[in-house]
Amino acid sequence: MTAFVSVVKNESFSKAADELCIVRSAVSSRVNSLEERLKVQLLIRTTRKINLTEDGLRFYENCLNILKMLNEAEQETVNQHGNLMGTIRITAPLTFGVNYLSPILNEFLDLHPNISLNFDLNDRAVNILEEKIDLAIRIGKLADSTLMSRNLSPSPRVISASPAYIDKNGEPNTPNELSRHIGINYSYASKSQHWQFMGKNNEWSTVSIPSRFQANNGDVLLQAAINGLGILNLPTFMCADAINKKLLVPILTSYKLEHDTIYVLYPQQNHLPRRIRVLIDFLIKKFKNVKY
Repeated sequence: MTAFVSVVKNESFSKAADELCIVRSAVSSRVNSLEERLKVQLLIRTTRKINLTEDGLRFYENCLNILKMLNEAEQETVNQHGNLMGTIRITAPLTFGVNYLSPILNEFLDLHPNISLNFDLNDRAVNILEEKIDLAIRIGKLADSTLMSRNLSPSPRVISASPAYIDKNGEPNTPNELSRHIGINYSYASKSQHWQFMGKNNEWSTVSIPSRFQANNGDVLLQAAINGLGILNLPTFMCADAINKKLLVPILTSYKLEHDTIYVLYPQQNHLPRRIRVLIDFLIKKFKNVKY
């Protein structure tokens, strides 16, 4: 199976032989033996190209899964009797990843020197199944999916604006007054954004605020608010430093906002590798006491 997969991946018997550190004739012999055993043709060989048959394509996809499970089973056995080993691919929103997740991952690597991390910082919603991501950090409401999730921590939000914006446009005293102001928001299709507040009667209400500036990155939105382009509604972990430096002023503080939750997501599988389980538990423990 390994020889067959290597041939398909490299589209060459010679390159597969180089990858496996064996002679080309050995690769060809193993693939031929596989076809004889299965009694089907897996590959169509020409002088210029190697193509998969329909049976070969299905078998190739199954081989990928089998070899992955075999590799994980071997690593699991080794890890149970020694140090954790292998690579973990993790994705997270840019600002959160840099300011909060990165130091924790560095600590995890110090504890497990045989673990390698591939860390993708991206504000887009990465498809972790298609891109073969082991763990994803998501903030906010989760879409329905087959992914597994664990809570890391709550993520409170704050509404703020720059002193210059407030001097020019005034400060809203109630959520309903936001409709006369300009919002700064993450990119959405709608021109108007909807923010949730809990009033003094402990009931949630939705308020619409026109949006003049939209972007798919929190740092860009934060800078736009500091520059006075509008009112911002972001997690406190993104705004705290600007508020402490008086670059932004919290507003509508007597009203409770709808808060987000920070999750770690991972694909559903029968045998989650131990290195992944250990990292998930490590993240949950570390974020338990994080203050934003």
